[in-house]
Order: sequence, then structure tokens, then C-alpha cells
Amino acid sequence: MPASRRAATDQYRTRAAQREDLEAVHVLERLCFSDPWSLRSLAEELDRATSHFVVAVRGTEGGDEVVGYAIAHAAADEAEVANVAVSPTHRGQGIGAMLVQGVLAQVRAAGALDCWLEVRASNEAARALYRQLGFDDVGLRKRYYARPVEDAVVMRRSLRGA
Repeated sequence: MPASRRAATDQYRTRAAQREDLEAVHVLERLCFSDPWSLRSLAEELDRATSHFVVAVRGTEGGDEVVGYAIAHAAADEAEVANVAVSPTHRGQGIGAMLVQGVLAQVRAAGALDCWLEVRASNEAARALYRQLGFDDVGLRKRYYARPVEDAVVMRRSLRGA
């Protein structure tokens, strides 16, 4: 990682999501996605045994400021990255990579051997990040997304020996 990006990410850390983070996560969800999850759905993720829910925070005088989050699910030997979001004002600083690496470590520890995700075909920045983190394009789901209707690129990463 270049020194400038490393210095930027030093001010952020990841940790397990907590109930008090949900409002901030929901704000990010609505800001980042055209078809956002509800606050109730996000809350259910905290209680789901197969969920791995992490937030990226920046410490402030008033406490932790949530600047991103990631949710992944693991069952048996497979996992899926369900959602990743970073505040637009904090993008380009390595936070997305920190979040994805965090949930990948958790699902690997839970026994997952392969991890899957879907990403909007037009989301070149996310696709580039996932490729950088070892994901490969393996398929296309036509008209997968609504609002707007768009194809999803299916990506996969092996967690074996990682």
C-alpha cells in the first residue's frame, strides 16, 4: 500500500457492528444505494448467527464516527459478501479494502472456503477493488438489480490457503 494511502487508513479502524451503529449505517445505506436495506433488515443482521457485520470508524471527540460497513454471510464452506458501503466523503482511502478484508477473515475463520458476491456491472470502482482483493468474474446475472435495472457481475474468491 502506498505511504499516502497507509497514512489515511491509519486514522480508521474496523470493529464489529453494534446496535448503536445502526442509525449511522442506515444513513450510509440510503446515501450509497438506490434500493437500500431497511433499518429493521440491518438490525436483523446483528442477530443472525451466519452474519458477519463490521463497521469502519474514525475516532472523534464525540466518539466513533461510522464511515463504512460490510456484511457477509457464511454457511457451511461458502460465504457471500452481501453489502459494502463507504461514505462518499471517505472514499479512496482504503476503507473499502479494510472492510472486505475484515469480513473475509471472519468468514474464513467460520470455515468458508469460497466467497461470492454480486456487484453492479457499471460499478467499475467496486469491481476493481474486488479484483485487487483476489475476486474473479465468474458470471453475469441479467437484470439482477432494480432501481435502476442493471446486470450483476458475479465474482468469486477462493479462501483456501489464504
